Amino acid sequence: MSNEPRRAGRHFLQIPGPTPVPDRILRAMDMPVIDHRGPEFKKLGLRVLAGIKTIFKTASPVVIYPASGTGAWEAALVNALSPGDKVLMYETGHFATLWRNMAAKLGLQPEFIASDWRSGADASAIEARLREDKGHAVKAVCIVHNETSTGSMSHIGEVRRAIDAAKHPALLMVDTISSLGSLDYRHDEWGVDVTVSGSQKGLMLPPGISFNALSDKALAAAKISKMPKLFWSWEEMLASNKDGFFPYTPATNLLYGLAEAIDMLHEEGLDNVFARHDRHAEGVRRAVKAWGLEILCKDPKYYSSVLTAVLLPEGHNADAFRKVTLEKFDVSLGTGLSRVAGKVFRIGHLGDTNDLTILGTLAGVEMGLALAGIPHKPAGVRAAMDYFTEKAKGSAA
Repeated sequence: MSNEPRRAGRHFLQIPGPTPVPDRILRAMDMPVIDHRGPEFKKLGLRVLAGIKTIFKTASPVVIYPASGTGAWEAALVNALSPGDKVLMYETGHFATLWRNMAAKLGLQPEFIASDWRSGADASAIEARLREDKGHAVKAVCIVHNETSTGSMSHIGEVRRAIDAAKHPALLMVDTISSLGSLDYRHDEWGVDVTVSGSQKGLMLPPGISFNALSDKALAAAKISKMPKLFWSWEEMLASNKDGFFPYTPATNLLYGLAEAIDMLHEEGLDNVFARHDRHAEGVRRAVKAWGLEILCKDPKYYSSVLTAVLLPEGHNADAFRKVTLEKFDVSLGTGLSRVAGKVFRIGHLGDTNDLTILGTLAGVEMGLALAGIPHKPAGVRAAMDYFTEKAKGSAA
């Protein structure tokens, strides 16, 4: 038993993932562990392996790993590439940088297109670099769809068109760890070869499973890959997956939760899920602007509907502000990472949220700004309320 006094009410976990797990998913996971080689598991395995394709919007295989998103990054690289291969990446923020660092440690040659962390990937810059690559030394282009550290979204369809315009054969690999199930994503239509994702954000699950959605081109590349792999091997996974099984022990109870999450997303309707995230993001951005604070993402074209990163004025520490908000109002906000540590806080507006969830969060932030002595106008919650009210009128018409 803790010596800390109990805090009444709901904790507001408003970091950009992991997100709160809905009761329906918690109940779905509350099952006895079953034989992962038996007929009951086979039904579950076939169900989730088919169902997850509908979330990626693909007819091709999706591999499910008992791992974090970092593991899925590694799986993408080691299955499709060989030591010494050149990989073109775009510096959208902290997580793009970590993927670059992983590629280097695996013996690949990552080339980073630098940025100021305040926008998504510039498709024209990618096209220009690929046009220079006459010998097709670049074997893959790796893009983070939604950069969780900065609140900037990249337009994957534009990147696909840039690769095609350059007439370049590079694979397209995309990280959707914080966007799948929150933002519109089209693996097949956008010609993505490997899509990486994780369970703990838009899919509303606890951390612990991750994904590689594949294309035929990626599977062909895997046949000539010379990177060592065993745990991450697509070949071994896909051979077992045909019958609904896995080559090693899967995260059985998380798969029960995944089946429920897929059902919930389709019950709401994917387009409705995406519209809800867009609405909440706009409400948060209106609040930030009404406070007189600055959004880290400079160009509205790249605004994320998953999270908003907020810059504090010079001389004010974002982590000190976050501490006040947590201690006084039980609201957890995302911290600034690496280059923007102490400079920004991040408001997550993804997963199983509604208008009141967002308004409660914004109220906690506005009160926290006052207590922390951050210069602001106390008008953010009102701005968000007015926007949500207008949207509700429109939906009722």
